[in-house]
Amino acid sequence: MTASTLMAAEIAETPAAVARFFDHEAAALRDLGARLRRLAPRYVVTCARGSSDHAASYFKYALEILAGIPVASIGPSVASIYRAPLRLDGALLISVSQSGQSPDIVTLQAAARAAGAFAVAVVNDADSPLAREADAVLPLQAGPERSVAATKSCIGSAAVLAALIGAWQQDDALGGAARDLPQALDRANAADWTAPLPMLIQAQSAYVIARGPAYPVAMEAALKLKETSVLHAEAFSGAEVMHGPLQLLHPGFPVLAFRPRDAAHAAMGTAIDRLAAAGGQVFTCEDGPAAPNRLPFTATGHSVLDPLAMLLSFYGLAEQTARARGHDPDRPSHLRKVTETV
Repeated sequence: MTASTLMAAEIAETPAAVARFFDHEAAALRDLGARLRRLAPRYVVTCARGSSDHAASYFKYALEILAGIPVASIGPSVASIYRAPLRLDGALLISVSQSGQSPDIVTLQAAARAAGAFAVAVVNDADSPLAREADAVLPLQAGPERSVAATKSCIGSAAVLAALIGAWQQDDALGGAARDLPQALDRANAADWTAPLPMLIQAQSAYVIARGPAYPVAMEAALKLKETSVLHAEAFSGAEVMHGPLQLLHPGFPVLAFRPRDAAHAAMGTAIDRLAAAGGQVFTCEDGPAAPNRLPFTATGHSVLDPLAMLLSFYGLAEQTARARGHDPDRPSHLRKVTETV
């Protein structure tokens, strides 16, 4: 990919950013995994917004599937605006933030710690308020991210959280695949995802669908189409899209589908067939030989990590879509890099 924008440059930097985390933070990751085994939290709560929240949602699916530990998201305003008392004794709080500066995220972390939670901050700025006030920190080591559209920090956060599951649960298969992820991301960067570009240039709306750990990736993809391409895009699970959103489809309606080879593979195939039968123009990322409307799939060695490679390939498509629609993905007209909500 030619780095014609900051977004393109930061997409290209993603494999190296993930590699830096494992180069610099392997001991911290191992120690935190051991500490969580000793603490044995009964459940996990997460706090994040935007792309960071999609990384946290990815962690939710992965941990619940692999370890059976329930994970719930707490809205930051519960603490920052409503000042509601929390009951989190024995819980683990995971806060995810690129900047670590948003007042509502910092406030929720403080309230959760006061309520008995053990707080872990996954953050790109290790000297930020969120990092300084956490019980443990996993610095992303992603380097400066200057484009408003978060890319390498989102994938970096998700990769770090997957690696944390591996360290905590002593899952050598996941941990090894996470350490090898930078090589897979290099291949994902080189994948040609331009086939849907003509469709997205002309689109007024689009759906992105997936199941399981790939569903938050679909949510992130829809967000990127909104914020960089000014394209109304919505993400749905391959099940939920049948409960109403299917009615909006018409001939040529754009659909992107992420279909890793996991337990939901067959169910996703059924959903894709129904969307196509309803008129959707469906492009699917899935493993298999080249075929019309099939986007290149990059294997990572673990089905839980495969959606992260899909996301990196998609980011390249999003950046190209934005420019082709006449927008600067680095400077959305209504957005800033650090969004300080309360």
